[in-house]
Amino acid sequence: MISRRWGRMCRAAAVALLGATMLAACSPAPPAAPGIKITLGFSAWPGWFPWQVAQEAGLFARNNVDVELRYYESYTESINALASGEIDANSQTLNDTLPSVAGGADLKIVLVNDNSTGNDKIIAREGINSVADLRGTRVAVEQGTVDHYLLLLALAEANLTGEDIELVPLPTDAAAAAFAAGQVDAVGAFAPNTSTALARPGSRAIATSAEFPGAIPDHLVVTADLAQNHPAEVQALVNTWFDTMDWIGDNREAAVSIMARRGAVSAEEYRTYDAGTTLLTRRQNLDAFTAGTTPAHLNYQAARVVEFLNAAQLMQGSPNLDGLFDSRFVEAVPE
Repeated sequence: MISRRWGRMCRAAAVALLGATMLAACSPAPPAAPGIKITLGFSAWPGWFPWQVAQEAGLFARNNVDVELRYYESYTESINALASGEIDANSQTLNDTLPSVAGGADLKIVLVNDNSTGNDKIIAREGINSVADLRGTRVAVEQGTVDHYLLLLALAEANLTGEDIELVPLPTDAAAAAFAAGQVDAVGAFAPNTSTALARPGSRAIATSAEFPGAIPDHLVVTADLAQNHPAEVQALVNTWFDTMDWIGDNREAAVSIMARRGAVSAEEYRTYDAGTTLLTRRQNLDAFTAGTTPAHLNYQAARVVEFLNAAQLMQGSPNLDGLFDSRFVEAVPE
């Protein structure tokens, strides 16, 4: 969906984040083979804007990896670009990755950037005070993507289904703009598009990803070919991510400025996203990749997402999860 630390992002996790990630970036990755350039896609989500910091702070170069950072205004376009092999790596959610895998794309999830803890929102006009009040209303959302998933989760909790609303399918930025202009009654959007939606007088969030812990993990996803044939470059990307967490911890104001500029918002507005995106430490990454039975574990979340997307007819069949979660690169990050 057009979908998703610096400073204050997730105050509760700040100490752990700065403690673990500042240890993760001490050693450079093995040198990249001459002439290999990695094309890395990302789009408008606070958990992915650190890639912009990595580029501007020279951290890819420090890890000896040649990266073309490609920003997509359309999140869906970035997903399709990775699935088709147009790019080598992309920043995308788990529930957006699984349909690509079910469709035949050979992909590897190599890093958990973050969990959405409030920056994905269902925002409604004045007079709509709960998800139950959405019955019979027009709701704009990017169909088949993360905030559509959040919308369906929220509707199910209110004993409603997608049949109880009129879905207006629009790219997330356009959906937020349509809501702000009064053209629809509610919208599903992620930050920074939520700021556009909440500019509508009287609007408020009636559901957020904070109510569904672990449901929206965000990842670095690479092609299986890249992981198999160029593991040194993938390792360098993962190492760079944790280097970036370290850099952000030491240069908070500069990092916020870079990320706010990429998100086309003020630094002050950007800081309001802090609690809504929880960046994961290396330890939390290792825990997520470990098989388990709680929302913190990727295998558990994947099973839930597959079941839900099939029930909502947003995906047909079950993707092959064998080898999808590739933890070797996080495991090899210097401690």
